[in-house]
Amino acid sequence: MIFQSDGKWLYPLFDLEDHLNNTQQNLRRTIVWDKVIGKASALLLVYLKAERVYGELISDLAFDVFEHFQIPLTYDQRVPRIKCKTELLLLDIDDPHQAYQILCKRAKRC
Repeated sequence: MIFQSDGKWLYPLFDLEDHLNNTQQNLRRTIVWDKVIGKASALLLVYLKAERVYGELISDLAFDVFEHFQIPLTYDQRVPRIKCKTELLLLDIDDPHQAYQILCKRAKRC
């Protein structure tokens, strides 16, 4: 294990980004594990260059992101949508860099 966070919303992924930047590590040959993965999380994981992902619960929108970017994915349960405003906010956005800018501002990190 290289990183763990108990934060809420997307903050653990932003904390992971900080960790990667501070330690000069990357996500090569790692599996990123998350409890709930919606489209926002999926786009952030693509932005962070995740190579493999495991989710307990994943939305169809997130599944489509991983499939499009050819990131291997394992999950326990797949649902049509995650009931989260952020998933709706990114409904028509497929560019990880654009999503990052939106989410970064929303998290008051940039």
